[in-house]
Order: sequence, then C-alpha cells, then structure tokens
Amino acid sequence: MGTKSSVFDMIGPVMIGPSSSHTAGVVRIARSSIKILGGIPDEALITFYNSFARTYEGHGSDLAILGGLLDMKTDDANIKKSFEKAKENGLKYTFKSIGNASVYHPNTIKLNLTRGDRKIEVIGESLGGGIINIAEVDGFHANFSAQSHTLIIKAQDISGAIAFISSVIAQEKTNIATMSVSRKGKHDLACHVIEMDSGLQPITIEYLKSLPWVKELIYIPDIDL
Repeated sequence: MGTKSSVFDMIGPVMIGPSSSHTAGVVRIARSSIKILGGIPDEALITFYNSFARTYEGHGSDLAILGGLLDMKTDDANIKKSFEKAKENGLKYTFKSIGNASVYHPNTIKLNLTRGDRKIEVIGESLGGGIINIAEVDGFHANFSAQSHTLIIKAQDISGAIAFISSVIAQEKTNIATMSVSRKGKHDLACHVIEMDSGLQPITIEYLKSLPWVKELIYIPDIDL
C-alpha cells in the first residue's frame, strides 16, 4: 500500500487522527482560497513552508490541498484520488517546498491561483485540529478563520468607510465578530476583513459592491456549509 493512501486509510475520510493539521486544516485552507478566487482554479502554484515542506508528501498534505482546490470537503473519500481528479478537471499544479522560513508559522501554505484572467495569492496557516488562519490575501493582512461568514472588501482608504460598512451590516441585525483593516500606505487601497455570526442577504452584498469607493467585495460563507 502506498504512503499517500495509507495515511488516509488510517485517519479515515473525516480526517481525524494524528495529523489533522496536515489534512483537514489543509483542505480548509484550499477551500477558503477558492471562495476568494471565485471557483476552482485553472492553475495552482502551491508552496509548503517549514514543517509542511518536510512532510507534505508523507502526511498526505499534497492530496489534501488538491482535494480542497477541487472543492472537496474534509470528509470526502475522493481526496485519496486527488491527483486523478485534478487531471480530470484540468487543474494544472506545481508543488514547491521551502523548509526554513522563520517569518512563517510552522504549518504554512502559500497558494498562487489562476482562474481565467483572475489571479490571487493566499497565505494560510494550519493551527491544529483542523483550525486554520488565513493570514494574508493579495499581500494584505487578513487573519480570519473561515469558521464564520466573512466579507473581504478592498476599497479606497476614505474617512468614515469603516463606520459606514458597519452600519450597513447592522441594518440586518448581523453581529460583527471581528473586523480588521490593513492598507499598503496612507490613502492607498485598504482591505477590510469582517467576520460575522450570520450571513448577509444578497441585496446587501450587491449594495456594498455598488458603492463607488468599493473596488472589490468577496463574500465567504462558513466553508463547511
């Protein structure tokens, strides 16, 4: 029995066992990333860092990341067939490994994904027990868990933007769990990441998208829904 298959036979399709950081967490990083991208990618450059760089083949993280990029959930038995499924779906992928990157969490993956004309870069961390942190999106600090409904809004850095976005969300009686804003410079593009306890109606999302100072809005429901 090959190493990759035996790992998944051992921990089972629900991915609970001795290496959930390298399996369930990896699937969730990938699924979060394709929600940001807007669908399954055409091409993926997958970079494993630190502990992942040394163990991604033996622990099945390569299968898990491809499965997640194909929108398989953590309990999907087809993850064991991710290489074949990637070929069937026309997903081109490249693996890289960087074993000593002290600026990154021990279990870090960077995904450079392309779908048509759209390209994104996502840095995710697997924290253990299937819990993840999406640390960066397109060079902006993000730091969200993908366990809640999440808005990512790239907008002009204007006065009152945070208060206005919060007021629109409040109209739906949706509680904001966390909010972070990062920018690359004063009056430069800002990235708002908002985690909410419940989702937003499509009309609210479309309204926020229509604001002239909003350049991009991405809505990510709980990735296990």
